[in-house]
Amino acid sequence: MSESILKGKEHEVGGMSERRQPIVAVLGHVDHGKTSLLDHVRSLGEQSRSSVMDREAGGITQHIGATEVPSEVLNELCAPLLGGKTFDSPGLLFIDTPGHHSFSSLRSRGGSLADIAILMVDIMEGCRPQTKESLRILKQSKTPFVVAANKVDRIHGWHAEEGRSMAISMRGQSKESLGLFDQRYWELVGQFAEEGFNLERYEKIKDFTKEIAMVPISAREGEGIQDLLAVVIGLAERYLSDQLTDVDGSGEATVLEMKEERGLGKTLDLILHRGSIRKGDEIVLVSDRGGISTHVKGLFSPRGMSEMRDAGDRWDNTEAAYAAAGVKISAPSLEGVLVGTTLRVVNSDEERSAAIASADEEANLSIELDEEGVCIKSDTVGGLEALAKELREVGVPIREASIGKVSRRDVRSAEASSDPLHRIIMAFSTEILEEAEDEISSSEAGVKHIGSDIIYRILEEREEWVEARKNELEEESREIVVYPGRIMLLPDHTFRVSKPAVVGVRVLAGRVHIGQGLLKDGNRVGRIKSIRSGQESLKEARQGAEVAISVDGVTVGRQIEEGDILLVDIPESHARKLRKLEMTPVEEEVYEELLSIHRKNDHFWGR
Repeated sequence: MSESILKGKEHEVGGMSERRQPIVAVLGHVDHGKTSLLDHVRSLGEQSRSSVMDREAGGITQHIGATEVPSEVLNELCAPLLGGKTFDSPGLLFIDTPGHHSFSSLRSRGGSLADIAILMVDIMEGCRPQTKESLRILKQSKTPFVVAANKVDRIHGWHAEEGRSMAISMRGQSKESLGLFDQRYWELVGQFAEEGFNLERYEKIKDFTKEIAMVPISAREGEGIQDLLAVVIGLAERYLSDQLTDVDGSGEATVLEMKEERGLGKTLDLILHRGSIRKGDEIVLVSDRGGISTHVKGLFSPRGMSEMRDAGDRWDNTEAAYAAAGVKISAPSLEGVLVGTTLRVVNSDEERSAAIASADEEANLSIELDEEGVCIKSDTVGGLEALAKELREVGVPIREASIGKVSRRDVRSAEASSDPLHRIIMAFSTEILEEAEDEISSSEAGVKHIGSDIIYRILEEREEWVEARKNELEEESREIVVYPGRIMLLPDHTFRVSKPAVVGVRVLAGRVHIGQGLLKDGNRVGRIKSIRSGQESLKEARQGAEVAISVDGVTVGRQIEEGDILLVDIPESHARKLRKLEMTPVEEEVYEELLSIHRKNDHFWGR
């Protein structure tokens, strides 16, 4: 273990109450081991507890949206690396939020809620899309982080032992395994360099402010976990002492989630990151209406080791909670509270006024809006601001920004944009309501919805859509719109039976165009090759005209007969345009008939 990070970590009695535990976020690409690591963390110290219902020294406490590992467990686990020293911190609090909450949503007074982050990377797969997304967010929020190079046990010939330090493990591996490890390690170094980070093995780092520590681990086998936790807590204590000792004053928390709980009504899951909160406290929250004041009616922690999101009604009443901790509160008037915003405890009229002013500022999103631009949505304030920042950097104007699910109102707002390339709703980490999907499918304005939990994917999809939409608009401006039509094959007017068939027809409704397909009973029966009236060649013929047409791919007497009534088909892109143009009543009738034929196979045809 590097001396530079643990220098001066002698334990000071009495320092515990003046320092809160660091808040740790775990990020990474899907399946790279975030859950395995958190599961392993939860299992630490279980042997030293007589019952999961008791909170004994050395027991892991499961908070709401967080897992706390006390210093007793950390000191015991990391003892082989500490050389008799101990940590000052009371422990570590791992944020363990539901999957749809992005790290960028979790903020504390404008910065990141997490003091430090662990970025999980599968050493066999390297940097993946969500790894890069996580790196962008960490860079933006200026959050220090450690890279956990997970799944070393998958390296050919690697021998893993549960609970073993990685420093010891590396000494016991074969030359071949270490050679394969080095190969993967250097690949990772290159990938992180591309993103602007200097990656180095944790035991070789001299200056943790200039290099990012990489700790090889196996979360599944439980190897190297002590090294990872020692580096995390050592970094936090060495470089974040100011924010970890900022524990006095009124309570502040970040709202993780709003839930409806049986018997409690609306509740808020919080991470308390400063001060304390008590039952009966007056609190100021950020709502879609601005700052609101209410009182804590109930303060709860989950019973025993209940998994937070499945605790059901197993809640224990508590009188007070102290930073850093995950808690649940119930209170009147929680409607419209914005997830990802700050809860402030207030103790005087002066504090209330200041807190409401801060909450009003937070509710008025710090996103500059334009008269013309796109519409953006997210489930949290932090998420919305992160998306807005990325769009600004690529020069995309924003006309509307709001929190919540994509609704019918959002679709109508996007439709109202005068620039067709701005009729787009980009939704980060939030869903679209069914009513909004229906509105989009019936919209004539060409509204597009893009939703993802990864910001850069939203940006990529927008670029692709803009390119395709530009081409469509150019094509539309160049093309003559093809109208629908209905024709009858005249008796005794077959001039050639096939290759191509040449027949006399009467245009009963609409128009006929060269190049268009003909439908009989909803099935394609050839394509119009030419139109003639006497010696004159025509591009189209309108209702009432009698003309001769040549038709490819059909034989009179087989697929078609004299006296048949056929429909003249239209391209799908023209079907959309026709809705905006004037048609005669008979043209509209044929148009609707064509729509119903095509939509039997494709519900969205022509929409």
